[in-house]
Amino acid sequence: MQKLCIISVISDVYTDQRVLRTVEALKELNYECKVIGRKTGKTQKFKGNFDFTLNHLNPFFKKGVGMYVMFNVLLFFRLLNYALQFKKNRMLLYVNDLDTLLPNYIISKLFGLPIVYDSHELFTEVPELQNRKFKKKIWEIVEKSIVPKLPFAITVNDSIAEWYNKKYRVPFFVVRNISKIPVDSPIKSRSELGLPEDKFIIILQGTGINVQRGAEELVEAMQYLDTSYLLLIIGGGDVIEKLKRMVEELKLKEKVWIKNRMPADDLYHYTYNASIGVSIDKPNNLNYLYSLPNKIFSYIHAHIPILASRLPEIEKIILKYNIGAFIENHNPQHIAMRIKEMMYSDQYPIWKQNTFVAAEELCWKKEKEVLKTILRKYINP
Repeated sequence: MQKLCIISVISDVYTDQRVLRTVEALKELNYECKVIGRKTGKTQKFKGNFDFTLNHLNPFFKKGVGMYVMFNVLLFFRLLNYALQFKKNRMLLYVNDLDTLLPNYIISKLFGLPIVYDSHELFTEVPELQNRKFKKKIWEIVEKSIVPKLPFAITVNDSIAEWYNKKYRVPFFVVRNISKIPVDSPIKSRSELGLPEDKFIIILQGTGINVQRGAEELVEAMQYLDTSYLLLIIGGGDVIEKLKRMVEELKLKEKVWIKNRMPADDLYHYTYNASIGVSIDKPNNLNYLYSLPNKIFSYIHAHIPILASRLPEIEKIILKYNIGAFIENHNPQHIAMRIKEMMYSDQYPIWKQNTFVAAEELCWKKEKEVLKTILRKYINP
């Protein structure tokens, strides 16, 4: 008999690749999936067919405390409706991140439903909360009130799992945020994408290009590189508008191009055509210190060497497979120097070749089996 899984996330789902991959794993475990997300001003439409039901909640408040409160209230009643409607079926609640945990936990207790908590990051340690003590305290209360009562949880890497294990004495299992490689999709050429054929292309991509992630310094670094280099920034985040202003003020229009976030299949063509992939988050908070961004795996699958800051999870992968180099600080001139050194290094073809080995091992096909094994053991599907 097919089972039902209700997946909650506060994103609009369309660019949330971890949620989409989770759906795929659950489908293979014979779950019918219903995903509850949030309608945003940038909500897009899926390309292709996706075998799940998507519900977009539309809170009146679009940001801040009002949005979170209203979204969680709407989510509670949507979950309640599902629980009442499908109470005779085997139903699983799958929670993505702390900001959707409370209503799911209440419903799980009211109806005796199994719950899976998938923490994509150290939510209470994100930089946006570090100078907002009251908001941080509220999220800490939610986390401390619920997480210790969970039988298990999932997160994205060993460092975060260890941090949670020590804090809450709850087993956190690791399912890394490894991107899927697009299939049956011939790679578009640079000319087809409108990219220059004669430049070294440095790419920074992601849906969370935010403060403390080195994007501003990367743009500044382009002042110290000649016109044979192009920085391509693709994605969204709270510093995108600032980056656009910097490009104008520093007169870098020919050296820095910024594109809006796009579906993963479209983004892959740009990544594949780049020369270097950049991930230079600053270790200014625990969330970034222990991060292992999805883009690291995207760069590997596109077979481009990586320039990164020395964060433990990223450093471990780059050193293990010998697929790139590091910056030692965020001085723009230093970043520019490291980019130039990489492009002219005799190690460049070795790094590039090694990404093929890394891509074979670090793939969603294998990581999906890790997730399915965890769910079989703890949920007994």
